[in-house]
Amino acid sequence: MNYEINKVKTGISLALFGLLFGLFMGVLFGIYEDGVKDFINQGIAMHPLAHTDPAKSEEKIWRYAQRSHFHAMGISAVSLALILLVMTTSLRSRMKSLTATLIGLINLYPMAWLSMFLLSPSLGRSLAHEHILTELPTYVSLIGVLSGLSILILHIYFNMFHERTEFEDNYRKQIIEY
Repeated sequence: MNYEINKVKTGISLALFGLLFGLFMGVLFGIYEDGVKDFINQGIAMHPLAHTDPAKSEEKIWRYAQRSHFHAMGISAVSLALILLVMTTSLRSRMKSLTATLIGLINLYPMAWLSMFLLSPSLGRSLAHEHILTELPTYVSLIGVLSGLSILILHIYFNMFHERTEFEDNYRKQIIEY
């Protein structure tokens, strides 16, 4: 079992990072919610031209922080389950590692919400949404998880990328010798 876990360790690490991040955000809100909201209000007050409707901006930016927490918890749980599924398949060892890592990259997605939360008070919501620190984790995570899921689906439904059995190796040798 430990050998199989080693094949998907990077993906598991990314999923556990996502869980820890989500838990940290939840604890931060529980202990320091007023401080988080003060950060938002001070940023809006210091950059009034970036916010046409400060009350709406305050509400939306607080929601970005919450979404970072919610997405981290949900996505990391789902990605961990998918990575454990990858571990049980007959994918080749390198394909297991690649697939688990690609699926694990979805745990970067909550960082996009965190980026929007951190950047919005000073830049405004639109610019924060279009910022490279927001878009990069979004695209990396989505491309990664779609690629990983594609490999997993191709393997499960079309038997692609599977570990060759001793029977298959012997059969190939016989064909070559023939």
